[in-house]
Amino acid sequence: MKPGLIFDLDGTLIDSLPGIAASLNRALERCGLPGHADGDVRRFIGNGSYELARKAMSDSSEPDDILAVETAFKDDYAVTWAEGTVPYDGIHECLDSLAAAGFKLAVLSNKPHPFTVEIVQRIFPGLPFDPVFGQRPDTPRKPDPEAALQIARHWGVAPEACCFIGDSTVDLETARGAGMPAVMVGWGYHDTSALLAAGAKSVAEKVTDLDAMLAAS
Repeated sequence: MKPGLIFDLDGTLIDSLPGIAASLNRALERCGLPGHADGDVRRFIGNGSYELARKAMSDSSEPDDILAVETAFKDDYAVTWAEGTVPYDGIHECLDSLAAAGFKLAVLSNKPHPFTVEIVQRIFPGLPFDPVFGQRPDTPRKPDPEAALQIARHWGVAPEACCFIGDSTVDLETARGAGMPAVMVGWGYHDTSALLAAGAKSVAEKVTDLDAMLAAS
């Protein structure tokens, strides 16, 4: 098992789809636009809040209109996220075991940084995630590898000594770009078939499978 483990957040550690979908639909309604079913919103998640808003709108939407929906979403989500965000079953126990074994743990998400930090602190109190990075204005979002490489440098370890754990092809591309092995999870927002088609070598279908997958990475 690699000494440094970098986890995606949404779809990997937490099921945030209900909260994201509810906030997005309220934002769309506020801007006079139709909403979407949770199953559709599931496909929009993974590339940050601007892309979430853009994918929820028509292809002809103007950038200012997309920004208006994104802003309305972020304003709503800031106060309502806890109503639709829970850790996946078994994740707490898995993380506790990894922390007790001495592994370095980090979170890297395309969710805006303030939300990422608040959610990790409130849902996983006491777990030694260091650092916790969301989408920050001074760092390109995943799949650009820069933020993952920043974590490796923070730990003082080589990229190949880290393992990236995520649920999406964006996470897989991030790991490749950073020169890190990847373990994908099949309980999140991207189908296992899509992950395998993108070249994933390891897909943990259940949380209980994750330790074995990490040991083999």
